[in-house]
Amino acid sequence: MFSRLCPGRCPLALLWTVAALELTWRPAAAGRSCSESRQVYAERGYSLNTAPQTQISGEHLRLCPQDYTCCSSVMEEVLARQSEADFLSAVDDTSHFLLTTFTQRHRKFDEFFRELIDLAEKSMNQMFTKTYGKLYTQNARVFQDLFVELRRYYTGGNVSLGEVLAEFWSRLVERVFSLVNPQYQFSEEYLECVSKHAEQLQPFGDLPRKLRVQVSRAFIAARALVQGLATGRDIVSKAAKLSPGVECARALMRQWYCPLCRGSPALRPCHGLCLNVMKGCLANQADLDAEWNNFIDALVQVSEKLEGPFNMELAADSIAVKVSEAIMHMQENSVSTSTKVFQGCGSPRPAPGRSRRSPREQGGSRRPFRTYSPEEKPTTAAGTNLDRLVSDLKDRLRPMRGFWVSLPHTLCNDDKMAADLTNEDRCWNGQTRGRYLPDVTGDGLVSQINNPEVEVDIARPDVRTRQLIMELRVATNRLRHAMTGQDTDFIDSEEGSGSGGGAGGERYSDDWPGYGPYSPPYSKPPRNPSGPNKPPRIRDRTGPRWTRPNQGGRVRSGVMQPTPCLFLMLLSLTLIVAPLWR
Repeated sequence: MFSRLCPGRCPLALLWTVAALELTWRPAAAGRSCSESRQVYAERGYSLNTAPQTQISGEHLRLCPQDYTCCSSVMEEVLARQSEADFLSAVDDTSHFLLTTFTQRHRKFDEFFRELIDLAEKSMNQMFTKTYGKLYTQNARVFQDLFVELRRYYTGGNVSLGEVLAEFWSRLVERVFSLVNPQYQFSEEYLECVSKHAEQLQPFGDLPRKLRVQVSRAFIAARALVQGLATGRDIVSKAAKLSPGVECARALMRQWYCPLCRGSPALRPCHGLCLNVMKGCLANQADLDAEWNNFIDALVQVSEKLEGPFNMELAADSIAVKVSEAIMHMQENSVSTSTKVFQGCGSPRPAPGRSRRSPREQGGSRRPFRTYSPEEKPTTAAGTNLDRLVSDLKDRLRPMRGFWVSLPHTLCNDDKMAADLTNEDRCWNGQTRGRYLPDVTGDGLVSQINNPEVEVDIARPDVRTRQLIMELRVATNRLRHAMTGQDTDFIDSEEGSGSGGGAGGERYSDDWPGYGPYSPPYSKPPRNPSGPNKPPRIRDRTGPRWTRPNQGGRVRSGVMQPTPCLFLMLLSLTLIVAPLWR
């Protein structure tokens, strides 16, 4: 070589320089020291017993180029397993912030919503005890049962909010009617007649509908958000648990540890080589991208609803206030309401030795409920209020869009994983040090048909990935329905009857609080005593009314059976309330 470069005329110093450069850039040759490779191998915790001192012939290699090498067969197998472990660790580390976010936000929102329900019940108990005294404590079971059912719904029970609230108002009207008419003695049959007339008489005014709208859509959105966060946590956990195939494992070894076998352990893979390897190994994860983005968008939108018109804090606070207002409305209109009931259900028997006393005299004076200004919003044991929780969640969710499709880029942008783009000529191209020439392939399974580094069977989609895509679609659908105040658990079976979880299947505009007027048709959900997981129950004297034998020994159904003497009155009431149903 020297004679060709300098035929008899080059100085000796130049000849030594050229010789040094030739030793530096020429392919590995037998006898070259493997000290750097042995050092890195030992730092990994492996024994040097199988590590050559100097380079040996590489005919035994199965994954790396079969040139002179610093790796024995045992070393190649060990490093192949190490490359797979490094890959799984990198994916796990990169997705850790997703898993942490979903896990922690799920816990915080769940604690917050549970405590809101507890505080709402506690507030109602305290306020009603002060306001109504014994009248409340003697009938506290009605209110306790309401919160039991609300908790059961929130925690995932097969409970229709429409039925829960309808049952509550039905039981409450019977109790309040007795209290505003203490001079009469009412039988169970008579109180049932009162309850059946309540829909036409509206003794509580429009307050039951308002409470149903507020509570239903807030609870539906809250439950959907918490369930969505749990789904996100589970999806990330499953998607990040990879099982690299044979071709992926080979490619990982070739890009990360074949430079060590060539005696250059510090040489990192070229950026393009890394991208092709990662896109081949993560092809199925990239196919999650579209549904994952839809899911993240739906989570953000539901959280914004909870921050605004579906505010769970305001809905929980409103339960005691609205119920108290409803009771006072019935008290203030007790004379007209009682007169209509007496006309329809007949004259009740006078109570022996009783004179008419108002509930105000029996239970003390009514005290106003305190409401909080935005600056006074209380915090809970969860450590914050809803506005701050939602704001923090949105800040964490938005960067998650496109996570799976950009994962190869995220991994390869780590300088420990690959060389940066400024070192295109001084990186490992899969065979030696030099520029990586093949094009970078596209994203997703189908695009890997031309991947030069990883052979992927695009005709065999991963079953587990398809399942994750379906789970994301189901979760997104639930969240999108929650944005309209509908619960997918009831929308199919009960939408037509008006008793679904979405407060009768109504579509809500952003009218509360302070979002404009709202005027849907009033619709009280029918009472359905025998749902799929709810056996019929017989009403006792203190419990809720479901079914009860009448005097003829027959079981009364939930449909009113008017007697001939009531026909004209009911016809008149029907004509009066008919416009409200349109």
